[in-house]
Amino acid sequence: MTRYSIFSLARNALSHHQGWPAAWRSPEPKPSYDVVIIGAGGHGLASAYYLAKEHGITNVAVLEKGYLGGGNTGRNTTIVRSNYQIEPNAHFYEHSMKLWEGLTRELNFNVMLSQRGVINLAHSDPQIDAYMRRGNAMRLNGIDAEYLDRDQVRAKVPILDCSADARFPVLGGLLQPRGGAARHDAVAWGYARAADGRGVDIIQNCEVTGITIEDGRVTGVETTRGTIKAGKVGMAVAGHSGQVAAMAGLRLPIESHVLQALVTEPVKPILDTVVTFGAGHLYVSQSDKGELVMGGDIDGYNTYTQRGNLPTIGHVVATAVTFFPIFSRLRVMRTWGGTVDMSMDGSPFICKTPVDGLYLNGGWNYGGFKATPSSGWVFAHTIAEDRPHPLNEAFTLDRFALGHAIDEKGMGPVPEAH
Repeated sequence: MTRYSIFSLARNALSHHQGWPAAWRSPEPKPSYDVVIIGAGGHGLASAYYLAKEHGITNVAVLEKGYLGGGNTGRNTTIVRSNYQIEPNAHFYEHSMKLWEGLTRELNFNVMLSQRGVINLAHSDPQIDAYMRRGNAMRLNGIDAEYLDRDQVRAKVPILDCSADARFPVLGGLLQPRGGAARHDAVAWGYARAADGRGVDIIQNCEVTGITIEDGRVTGVETTRGTIKAGKVGMAVAGHSGQVAAMAGLRLPIESHVLQALVTEPVKPILDTVVTFGAGHLYVSQSDKGELVMGGDIDGYNTYTQRGNLPTIGHVVATAVTFFPIFSRLRVMRTWGGTVDMSMDGSPFICKTPVDGLYLNGGWNYGGFKATPSSGWVFAHTIAEDRPHPLNEAFTLDRFALGHAIDEKGMGPVPEAH
């Protein structure tokens, strides 16, 4: 660090960052663009970045009804993994993992990727068999996987209750060593700055209120800041996919639910990996600030709100204390909810729609954050080339009618219920 940058950092810190330059522009919307992306979360920003970088399409606007990264990008538990068994998911998420591993250098922005490992706990002989099959499938697809017996799990996570008389006895677990966590807002900021640097317009406080279509082809969008014409329009709005698609007369095979999470007060490092419990649904990790970050299942009712209810939080906390008795004395600091769009098979849609020039990126269920780099990469290809990349050609809207569901057993909310 140079002497100038040291003094600059100190000066701006003391001034509460008031003198820091903006990381990206706040332009007024132009009358028209080659491509409009609806949604300035991780997926929308990544799509715009890769449109510019990989395909040379820079006349792009990303429209956000609120503030950048204020949707599900800022309301998740930041887990990154590629431990999938079925071919389309395995290849897609492993491509995302490889992009994650180079993302800080790619964007010249520290996304704080921490590859601390992800363990899926096993509690029965059938679950052991299922995890061994998945691990073998992962290795065949070039994805790292290691099955751990109970003693190995206990050695890796000493604070986990691995006793024989535990309510949910731990028999083993499937470990993906390269899995882990990343900083969610840093991902959005990094992609925003990089896309802006390549000429993309990021327009906040600009809600899309309509999609204009002429002769079966999209021609632009209506917004709270006026009409914007566009040659192509991409939707990347997470739990609100159904609402936005309805503006184009489309009804999507998804349901929107609220998914809650919580963090405890910060403590010294006690958990250096991500632990997930599929039989009752719990995932927990420790943030860089020392907070224990926890999540569970969806609330179970359809909603577009970002607020959950106490029973689900109670279930998550009770499950966490069952597995980690040491957590019982911690205080919950805050909770939040995100609106997730659930597809019928737990896999996403990254595809063209029946409306010419209109493209969909949605149906992410529980897995949107970890897919961010690959999602943006293949969505940009789909928009630019008007055809899917081989990595997303299976994630179509018509796969249910064709009998091509991608039902990833064990990777959704409650494996036994699939």
